[in-house]
Amino acid sequence: MSDTKPVIEVENLVVEYGRGRKKIRAVNGLSFQVHQGECVGFIGANGAGKSTTMKTLMGFIFPTSGITRVFGEPATEGKSRQRIGYLPEVALYYPFMKARELLELYGGLHGLSRSDLKKKIPAMLEKVGLAGRGEILLKNFSKGMQQRLGIAQSLIAEPEALFFDELSSGLDPIGRYELRDLLMELKEQGRTIFFSSHELSEVESLCDRALIIHRGQAIREGTVEELIQSSRTIDLHFTLNDLSKVSESLRSRIQPDGARFHMTTDASESLADVVAQLAQVGAQNIRPEVKNNALEEYYMRIVRETETHNDF
Repeated sequence: MSDTKPVIEVENLVVEYGRGRKKIRAVNGLSFQVHQGECVGFIGANGAGKSTTMKTLMGFIFPTSGITRVFGEPATEGKSRQRIGYLPEVALYYPFMKARELLELYGGLHGLSRSDLKKKIPAMLEKVGLAGRGEILLKNFSKGMQQRLGIAQSLIAEPEALFFDELSSGLDPIGRYELRDLLMELKEQGRTIFFSSHELSEVESLCDRALIIHRGQAIREGTVEELIQSSRTIDLHFTLNDLSKVSESLRSRIQPDGARFHMTTDASESLADVVAQLAQVGAQNIRPEVKNNALEEYYMRIVRETETHNDF
C-alpha cells in the first residue's frame, strides 16, 4: 500500500526519560509508516517502547529527536489529532460519571452536537456490547466493560484513523471475539487502524502488516504472511508398522502419539516430499494439521536471535 498517503510517519524517533546518569532511552531511532486504509499491528514485549511511541504520536510526549507526523501534521500540533480516535493502555475515567455522560464529553470535544450525540450514543453502546448501560455509573463497570466503553469513546466521532494501545486488555474471550468482528467491519470501511497487542492471534487475523519492536528499535516489519512464512509448521499424524524403515533424518524427528506417530515439518521443506517418503516406507492414514501460532513462534524466534546477536 505504498502508493497511498501515509497517515503515520515516524523518522528516526528517539525518546528519553530522566536526566544524566538516570536517563533511559525508551525509543531508539525508530522509523516506520502506516498508510491510509492499512491495519498495522505493533508488537513488542513490555518496555519495548510501544506505549511511548503511541503517546508521542498523540502529542502527549515530546520526542528527544526525530520526526513524527499524523495526517501530514506534526504530532505535537493539536490539528493532527482531530481525525483520530485513541484508546490508551490504561483508561482512567471519573467513577461517578455515567457511560452516556462520558461519550457526551468525548463527542463534544470532537465537535459533535447534542442532537447528534443523542442519536449516536445508544447505537454506539450497542455496537460495543453495552446496550442499555448508558445510565450506569462507571464505578460499577468491570474492567472489561470499561475497555468496551473506551473503544466506544474512540469511535464516537467516526474518526478516519484509530490508535489502540493494548487493544483487548481486560476483555474476556467473548469480548475479544466481538472486538475482532468490529475491527473487521471498520477495516472494510477503509479506516486506518494502528494497534499494539500482546494477543498475537489478533495481529495475525486482522492486520495487513506487523511491526516488531524490541528495546526501542524496529527489528522486523512486513506483511503478516511474509513474517510467518518462515515459521509456518505442519504436524503430520500417521500410522506406521516398522519405524526402522524410515531414514535416519526423518526418524529422529518422529514422536510416538498413542497408537500413532507424528512429526513436524517447517517452511524449508516440501510437504509433498515428506509425505512421499513416509508413504514409501508404509506409513498410512497420514493427516496434516496446520499449527495456528505461526506469528507467535516467529516473534519468539526473532527476539531470541536479536538478544543473541545484540542487534540493538
